[in-house]
Amino acid sequence: MKLPNSSKSLWIATEKSRAFPALKSDISVDVAIVGGGITGLTAATLLKRAGLSVAVLEAGRVAAGVSGYTTAHLTEATDRSYLDLIKDFGEDGARLAAGSCRAALLRIAGFVRDEGIDCDFMKVPAFQYTEDPEMIPMFEAERTAAASIGVKVTLTHNVPLPFATAGALRFDNQAQFHPRRYLVPLALAIPGEGSYVFEQTRVVDIEDGEPCRLVTETGIVTARDVIVATHAPFNNVVLQTKIASYRSYVLALHLNENQTPPAGLFWDTETPYHYIRSQVTDDGPLLVLGGCDHKTGQEKDTLGRFQALLDFASSRFSVKSVAYRWSAQVIEPVDGLPFIGLDTPSRHVYVSSGYSGTGMTFGTLAAMINSDLILGRKNPYDNIYDPGRFKPKASIVDFVKENVDFPLHLVTDRMKGAEATSLSDLAKGEGKIVEIAGEKTAVFRDERGLLHAVSPVCTHLGCLVGFNNAEKTWDCPCHGSRFDKDGKVLNGPALAPLESRRDEAVIRDQPPRIARQVVAKG
Repeated sequence: MKLPNSSKSLWIATEKSRAFPALKSDISVDVAIVGGGITGLTAATLLKRAGLSVAVLEAGRVAAGVSGYTTAHLTEATDRSYLDLIKDFGEDGARLAAGSCRAALLRIAGFVRDEGIDCDFMKVPAFQYTEDPEMIPMFEAERTAAASIGVKVTLTHNVPLPFATAGALRFDNQAQFHPRRYLVPLALAIPGEGSYVFEQTRVVDIEDGEPCRLVTETGIVTARDVIVATHAPFNNVVLQTKIASYRSYVLALHLNENQTPPAGLFWDTETPYHYIRSQVTDDGPLLVLGGCDHKTGQEKDTLGRFQALLDFASSRFSVKSVAYRWSAQVIEPVDGLPFIGLDTPSRHVYVSSGYSGTGMTFGTLAAMINSDLILGRKNPYDNIYDPGRFKPKASIVDFVKENVDFPLHLVTDRMKGAEATSLSDLAKGEGKIVEIAGEKTAVFRDERGLLHAVSPVCTHLGCLVGFNNAEKTWDCPCHGSRFDKDGKVLNGPALAPLESRRDEAVIRDQPPRIARQVVAKG
């Protein structure tokens, strides 16, 4: 069975949106919001409802970044077990974490109801399941831990999956939706009455002050307060040491006529884990399966991750074909919970990051907390998510493990030889670090034979990027920045593109007609 030739998100493919303008001149608003995903759009909606003027500044297209590549599980179950939350944050902290996730689910349901948003929102049960009988005692302990903080979880052996399982923890009243069909109506309701949504508007600098100044490539935005809702914060190097970027892979599958995708949310106990849901489309129901995570920039054969997912699906479901494949950026916090609130030591800049695998839930929660802080309201959950916190028991091992990558790659990648010494070594669709005139260059040969050459030095902190053969991108192994074939930033924390290289040796290796085009453009 073949995988699709290119990466395309189910959500983006099945929901188009009207384009918003780019910023063309200087403006002033009460609150500027950097990022047009679920965090930014939810915050803008809440703040505008409260009577403030807002400007959403999105570097690409609204709801087409990380929020367009989710699997949209809406669950109060975090990636951190309740046992670990209690151990690291105490029973009161774990109770607050669980309650905050429930509050976020209720907020989403409220917007769907109040605004009449048709986004396939559906309440469903969720199951953390295992195929290993030896995991059942752990499930028993987790159920007891959940009960101690007021979360109702049941242990069941009745798991509605078409393959054998040993049992599952069942969470009732969870939910799923089509993320873009939810977010696009929110975005459309924001402009007007002094509020704006801008696309293709990249913020390159934020100056905290009274007022704050946001510098974009096309104008200045002044605001009393700023929310940085970019998934990976670009304005706080300290916070970047508390999070790590991972790629997670997703397939949307047609099943054979003898099988219907299961109703509910499912995730297993493997490392890395797999996660499953269904989605109704005009072409019939799809099974949405994700997993096979790895740290960004640290996997040579990313296409192999998709194949591993397909093998997993084929061994457990009756798979007919693959409709879509895509991958997503997941940000993991060192202690298991996101960082949300006033950016230390800023006075007016608020941040949020580290949503793990439940970005739709935590993204909504981040908007609720930061909006309340800006409005001067007490939020019951703000302390537990404080960006300045450090939990030694929960953080220290992961802090050391995740941050060793930066000095390691910064030094060792420069000591390694290039992956190729000749441009003729590059096949169509392939990218490599090539040594040209004694200098390393990141070169990709597209399907027409055209070469795209950029500097391999990440513009964030100087690590060398590697080629992602599934997405045709250049990914940084240090802090997860990603760039397209021509060096444009796809994921931060990097702000600047990779430097373009128009070396004579590269131009000479182009097909003659294309070489003339390159020279003319250069």
